[in-house]
Amino acid sequence: MRAVIQRVKHASVTVDGKIVGKINQGFLVLLGVTHTDTEKEVEWLSKKITDLRVFNDADEKMNLGLKDVNGELLIISQFTLYGNCIKGRRPAFIDAAKPDLANDLYEKFLKKCKDLGFKTEAGIFGADMKVELFNDGPVTLIIDTDDLKK
Repeated sequence: MRAVIQRVKHASVTVDGKIVGKINQGFLVLLGVTHTDTEKEVEWLSKKITDLRVFNDADEKMNLGLKDVNGELLIISQFTLYGNCIKGRRPAFIDAAKPDLANDLYEKFLKKCKDLGFKTEAGIFGADMKVELFNDGPVTLIIDTDDLKK
C-alpha cells in the first residue's frame, strides 16, 4: 500500500456536484493498493498513519498526534499512486491492484481507521472525484509498505 498523507485544516471530496466526504483538522489520505497487498498492510498502515505525531504543540514542534488534536480522516482511493512514469509519456498502472482487491482493502482500511476511534470520511471508490483541501504547513508525507519488505 502507498499513502500520501497531507495535514489539513479542512478537506472535502465531491462526486457529481455533491460533497460525499468532509473533515475539519486532520489528514487527507490518498491511498493506493498494489496486487500483493493484504490485510497485514491494512493493519500496519492504518496504525502508522493514525499514530503519526505531526501536529504542532505549544512550542510549535511537531509533537502531537491525530488523537491529541481531535483530528479527522478523509481517505480517498487513488490507483494512480501506482502509476509508473519511467518509460514513455503515459503512465503504466500494472502495479495497481485490480478493482476487486483494491476496493476490498480500501473498505477494510476505512473500517480499521473507524475502529481505531477516528471520524473517517471517504470518497467513492472508482468515481470521478474532486478533492479540495487546505494544506496545513504544508506537511505532506509518503508511506509505502513496500519499504518494509526491503
